[in-house]
Amino acid sequence: MENEISEPTQEFKGKNLDEALGHAEHVLKIPREKFNYEIVTEKTKLFGMRGKEIVIRAWPKQELDTNPITGFLDSLLPHFPLELTYEIKKKNETIYVIFEGEDKSMLLRKDGTLLLAFQHVLNKISAHKVQVDCEFYRRRKEKRLREYAQQVAHQVGETGRDEVLDPMNPYERRIVHIAVNQVPGITSESLGEGFLKRIKVFPIGKP
Repeated sequence: MENEISEPTQEFKGKNLDEALGHAEHVLKIPREKFNYEIVTEKTKLFGMRGKEIVIRAWPKQELDTNPITGFLDSLLPHFPLELTYEIKKKNETIYVIFEGEDKSMLLRKDGTLLLAFQHVLNKISAHKVQVDCEFYRRRKEKRLREYAQQVAHQVGETGRDEVLDPMNPYERRIVHIAVNQVPGITSESLGEGFLKRIKVFPIGKP
């Protein structure tokens, strides 16, 4: 699969956004879900006497190259000590790798350590963001992290004392920061360097 689409940006006009997008579809010869667009101008012509006009700029979306990922997994999995298969999905600028197979539950042991290791490696070899999942691990993990983070934030709000959490990877830290900052009067910051960092949860305005 080619990793680039370098057609020039073009502008399209219409009486409304839908008409402008339809014009772009006709000229680019691709459906609207396969191109990006931005509104350049939106104005009323001749003081409203002749209706509105909208101008958009449109260009084809870049195809996500999955070759490095499929090449790596197809070479590794036949020799891997677990029976695993995978499916790849693409959405926006992210590639999703969903693992299946007889031994998929092994990926989730020790809080998904092996699953996250796959994600770390695949992000290293791919030019695009990669997220891996198995048995809705990410959804359940995010729910637990949000609940835990907000529990800690409420505790800090009640006691006024800072709390420092165990080391977390960037994906986990992002969930915790968002959840903590939804609690009024409480905020958070990452501590340390490297891939794993701790998070300090503390009252806003506390020196």
